[in-house]
Amino acid sequence: MFGFLLAWVATAETGPLVAVTGGKIRGRLTPDGGAAFKKIPYARPPIGNLRWREPQPVAPWNGIREAAEFSVPCTQLSEGWNKSYVENSAEDCLYLNVATPEWPPKAKHPVFVWIHGGSNTAGSGEAAGFDQRTLVRRGVVLVTINYRLGALGFLVHPELTTSGNFGLMDQITALHWVQKNIAKFGGDPRNVTAAGESAGAFDVSLLMTSPLAKGLFHRAIAESGAASGFNWPMTAAHAEANGRKMAAFLKAPEEGAIRYLRTVGPREILQAAKDSSNNDRTGLQTSVDGHVLPKPPAVVFAESLAARVPMITGSNAQETGGDMPAERLREAIRTAYGNLADRALKLYGSADPLYGVPGRQWTTDIEFRCPSAAQALAHAEAGNITYEYEFERPLPGEKATFHSSELNFVFGTWGENVRLTPEDQKLSEQVQAYWANFARTGDPNGEGLPAWPKFTVKSQDYMALTDYGAVAKPGMRREFCEVYIEDLKVRTGR
Repeated sequence: MFGFLLAWVATAETGPLVAVTGGKIRGRLTPDGGAAFKKIPYARPPIGNLRWREPQPVAPWNGIREAAEFSVPCTQLSEGWNKSYVENSAEDCLYLNVATPEWPPKAKHPVFVWIHGGSNTAGSGEAAGFDQRTLVRRGVVLVTINYRLGALGFLVHPELTTSGNFGLMDQITALHWVQKNIAKFGGDPRNVTAAGESAGAFDVSLLMTSPLAKGLFHRAIAESGAASGFNWPMTAAHAEANGRKMAAFLKAPEEGAIRYLRTVGPREILQAAKDSSNNDRTGLQTSVDGHVLPKPPAVVFAESLAARVPMITGSNAQETGGDMPAERLREAIRTAYGNLADRALKLYGSADPLYGVPGRQWTTDIEFRCPSAAQALAHAEAGNITYEYEFERPLPGEKATFHSSELNFVFGTWGENVRLTPEDQKLSEQVQAYWANFARTGDPNGEGLPAWPKFTVKSQDYMALTDYGAVAKPGMRREFCEVYIEDLKVRTGR
């Protein structure tokens, strides 16, 4: 064993070399027998005249590019939780990272492309347990990416030829990079899972409806985010109005506004977009542009036209915190559901030991749980393999689940002072095995795991990830989500 470690240290000084699009890169071997490659460029830096343009091909480089450290995150403003990313964030950020389970590669492994969350305004590809290598040790090649955020990634303005959804185009370009290069890392380009949480899950759902992403991935995992949620992506007109407001806020000239805005500092752009739109995140910045997103994605799912790939979708039992006064809750339900409001009001009358007080039930249902259920139903109705889950176990020391709390179980990103109980460890092992199995075969089931039934239109079975491990159950809050789905059918004209 000691000899192996000495050999690994000696080899790590040179590191594994790979020729990728643009030139050669040198990664680092890992103690578990694999390798890690960081800060691999998949597009040119979107700076200067390339700000608000489709991602451009990587500029070739001479010699060997070191791939040992993460790139800086894409430019973002502080939202509290992302404080560590903000200070060093920059526009030169279109890089990805690859972790392999073995080096040199001896077999083709499933590829797991992770799209980080953060409302499409914050976050980084260095998250998702890249250095913990939890899923990687289960035989998966992990790819994490950065993509443009906020107004730098999603601005719509009449002077832009291709307008909006630049962040989604970045993700699509990264998936193209995977198709061209991942075999050199031991990944199978014909077995790619696109996965994400929160905005990342929302984006995975959108990519399932985009013709530009067709054939670039073969399975999908959407954790706490779905195409029918977040008030839908903005219409082009709404997005353009926001773009004009931002330009006016920065005193851009009426003609040549974009040329002027490309000279403004990136953080100033993000702050102006936030201030001029009252922090409007309708559609998490994305818009139906006729190019990346030809139709509202919820309509694409409703018309059975989304990508025909196996999908896992789900959410946490409680995603949002706090409560709201009874009158405010009634007003929110009436505003959201119109003629269906009386039916919904009868459902939100009391607290629930798993789902919390009525206001918390409502916000989780309408923003996360029921959009995921609607997406699962539409996907299954189209004849696609679908699995649904609900995460019910709180993090150690917490009394309830919250948005993103499942990520620690999925990626093993526990803090040094966290004490895991046997139940925590058991559930984490089960979830990781389910996710890895799904990436491998399109079916989360495997030896030693409780059977996860497929979601069907009739049964709507799902896997509850509970205090006692994984337990299959029927119809997650079915009567609550039936109201949401009925309302969605009205909105999509179905």
